Amino acid sequence: VQLQASGGGLVQAGGSLRLSCVVSGRIFSSYTISWFRQAPGKEREFVAGIRWRGGSTYYADSVKGRFTISKDNTFDLQMNNLKPEDTAVYVCAAGPRWGSRQAVDFTIWGQGTLVTVSS
Repeated sequence: VQLQASGGGLVQAGGSLRLSCVVSGRIFSSYTISWFRQAPGKEREFVAGIRWRGGSTYYADSVKGRFTISKDNTFDLQMNNLKPEDTAVYVCAAGPRWGSRQAVDFTIWGQGTLVTVSS
């Protein structure tokens, strides 16, 4: 199984970007797909998660109301009203533990895509 994130770029504060995560190969339908991000000099942090089967979602407080995770042919993260503090490398990951915000619970990781928000 491979995950590949795309869609990052440079945007001004207040703007929007949409990230996509493509999952190649078979994955358990009970798995959760999540987005994490890591800013320079900071720890990796959870952003949003969605259950493959059923589509239930959960978010970090810092992005709630601004970001939306969804599932179609890809797992997307719509990011609105972006702030400079959202600048980070965004990575998608898959794991068996629904509701987890801990990177250790996600066993499959993709490559990241850089999001830069200018002030």
